[in-house]
Amino acid sequence: MQATVKWVDGAMFLGESGSGHSVVMDGPADHGGRNMGVRPMEMLLLGLGGCASFDVMSILQKSRQQVRDCRVEIQATRADAVPAVFEKIEMVFIVEGKNLKEAQVKRAVELSAEKYCSASIMLEAAGVEIRHRYEVKEVD
Repeated sequence: MQATVKWVDGAMFLGESGSGHSVVMDGPADHGGRNMGVRPMEMLLLGLGGCASFDVMSILQKSRQQVRDCRVEIQATRADAVPAVFEKIEMVFIVEGKNLKEAQVKRAVELSAEKYCSASIMLEAAGVEIRHRYEVKEVD
């Protein structure tokens, strides 16, 4: 796996993944940015959410759950000192579907957290407290 991050100007950077996809990262005005892209630490949270959501959806699809929508809402707190590392992260998976089995959703979230999500497991190994929760919503 590889990536390249190139400085554009001020606090703006262009990241390119090894698979050829690009993303703009930028800082706030008080740090020389123009707020034209995602903050780098936000990018870490988005990566975490994407990694875990990929796992959860894959597991639910394999168990033939009729998922209509799945999202994860993430709240993080950071240290007040430099480096302002993540201290706590709460991930709430909201899974909507028809005839969903709560036990299947619970197991999918647990498997992601404990076995499959490299991002989550790596952050926990670095000392970040991560809490995983879920909600199941029935829809027609």
